Amino acid sequence: MKVKYFAWVRERIGKAEETIEPPADVRTVGELITWLTARGEGYAYAFEKPKVIRAAIDQTHVQADAAISGAREIAFFPPMTGG
Repeated sequence: MKVKYFAWVRERIGKAEETIEPPADVRTVGELITWLTARGEGYAYAFEKPKVIRAAIDQTHVQADAAISGAREIAFFPPMTGG
């Protein structure tokens, strides 16, 4: 699946997107965040406060307990403000 990172999440990880294959036991967005956090210092820094990270699966906003099975794209971004 393709994973996209936006704003300071992208800056901390050091890339805008990547293609990944998480292990079979990673089934939800929250579990994916935990798995990504273990991939290195930049990921750990980007996801140090997972409750503030927003996610979208195939361009639909989802919660941390959303299943990632069948997802083509998952995006992670910080909270947004209107304007």
